[in-house]
Amino acid sequence: MRLLTKIWLSTSLAITGLFAVTGWIVSRNLVGETQKQLTEEVKNSLQGYRSLWRERAQTLEMLSANIASAPHVRAAFGTRDAATIADTSKELSRSLERQLGDRGLVVVTDARGKVIARLASGGEAALAETMSFVDRARGRFPAQQSGFVVIEEGLYQFVVTPVYVQSGSSLALLNVLVTGFEVTDAVASELRMTTGSDFVFAGGDRTFASSLAGRASAEWVELSEPLPDLEGRPVGTLRVLRSLEAAGRAYAALRRQIAVIWVVSLGLSFLITFALARRIVQPIEALDHAAAEVARENYAYRVPAAANDEIGRLARTFNQMCASIEGARGQLIRNERLYTIGRLASSIVHDLRNPLAAIYGSSEMLLDAELPPHQQKRLAGNLYKASRRIQEMLDDLLNVSRGKTAELREECLVSEILQAAIDPLRSAAENQKIHISLETPGEVLVAADRSRLERAFANLLVNALEAMPDGGSISIDARAEAGSITVRVEDTGPGIHPEVRERLFEPFASAGKKRGTGLGLALARQTVVDHGGEMWEKSEPGSGAAFFVRLPLAQPMAEAAPSVA
Repeated sequence: MRLLTKIWLSTSLAITGLFAVTGWIVSRNLVGETQKQLTEEVKNSLQGYRSLWRERAQTLEMLSANIASAPHVRAAFGTRDAATIADTSKELSRSLERQLGDRGLVVVTDARGKVIARLASGGEAALAETMSFVDRARGRFPAQQSGFVVIEEGLYQFVVTPVYVQSGSSLALLNVLVTGFEVTDAVASELRMTTGSDFVFAGGDRTFASSLAGRASAEWVELSEPLPDLEGRPVGTLRVLRSLEAAGRAYAALRRQIAVIWVVSLGLSFLITFALARRIVQPIEALDHAAAEVARENYAYRVPAAANDEIGRLARTFNQMCASIEGARGQLIRNERLYTIGRLASSIVHDLRNPLAAIYGSSEMLLDAELPPHQQKRLAGNLYKASRRIQEMLDDLLNVSRGKTAELREECLVSEILQAAIDPLRSAAENQKIHISLETPGEVLVAADRSRLERAFANLLVNALEAMPDGGSISIDARAEAGSITVRVEDTGPGIHPEVRERLFEPFASAGKKRGTGLGLALARQTVVDHGGEMWEKSEPGSGAAFFVRLPLAQPMAEAAPSVA
């Protein structure tokens, strides 16, 4: 996944999560505040109902008390005649009717609740001949009493006012004035118009009055309180309701608005985030491309650094680093070239010293001494051999540098090639007390450039002699196999230095030798490879070193064997 995609996705997900959490918190708080507000409104409606109901009850009590306290009303009540009571209380009953409406009820009963006269008759309760609740309330006379009463299928609120007359030194109960009204849907609707909440008067599984008028809602905020009768016992329940339907619609509309704002904000945030992330990632991509160019050794590549922020400073530092690497690389190449030239010159001088010494000595003897012809011929032969050796060494160097393979010219015995490589070194080996042993099969031929193979084996022997300045032994043996012969040159020296073991056959790989240049093994291996063979080594530190050379037998040449070095 690209860095731009990671930044864009992570930022987008963070913004999405932030908006989702914010929307959830807003919605939750809105629902909570709405619920709280509606609950408070219901409480206020219930308090308003109590005030209105108390005011109405007080009105009834005051009117009933006025009627009961009027002398002519008491005189009429004393007659127990319904017509006399009605005529006497006509004006007062009209006042009650104005207060109670067409559902109002004003009844005069005796102490047992038997109806004597009806001043105002409303509802089905007007048909009852006896109001039993009056008899139950008699125990608390002479105090006025008010409460709810269920008669038939209706709910009424009554005020019971006892009417007393003076009888000697005490009061005597004359009659009972009962005033009240039926609680109907109109009363509940009136309360709804006053408070804004819906009211339901219910008892058990019955509903006496309701302001819902068939309206239904899935959810309500509700508070309730009991409806006490004249004795304080509950005969029903008043439920004050507020519908959540309107709040739900407002909440749904708000959620839609939040969703629209959320979608638009997310779209804008995605675009803005992508643009900003792209602006941030572009210089990083340029640095990544520049690093890839440096990995391809293109140290001249530079990164444009226009900004002054951290990435701009990083780009300028990267450019300075590339410039430093480029300068150091150029200097290193120049130093390496000079070093290579020096080592190559040292190697050439080292290898040419012996044949040049032979040429110098032979030439000096020819010039300074009067020698017989046979000695002159021998010295001329030495001059020829030394000059030819120099020519062959120079050809080998040119062949290695140009990757040129010399052509194979003759079939040679392996034993003769090895013996020719050993003979020039026997005197040096004897001086170092080093014993050289040779064991080869008799008639084994290889197709080879004789002189080059002799120098290759001579290089192996010279390395072995230099590794054993205090004496030792060198054993050379050969083993013929199907189509090839393997020659082993093993010494008893200290073994191959671990520092150069991995790059043993590379040019200039040398360690532990005073005059070594590191070209001998490289040239020897190249000679073996040019003859279709292979060379490898086996060594343990402190246990000597063994070099193996495998060459194809004299036959039509096959493809060169793969190198195992």
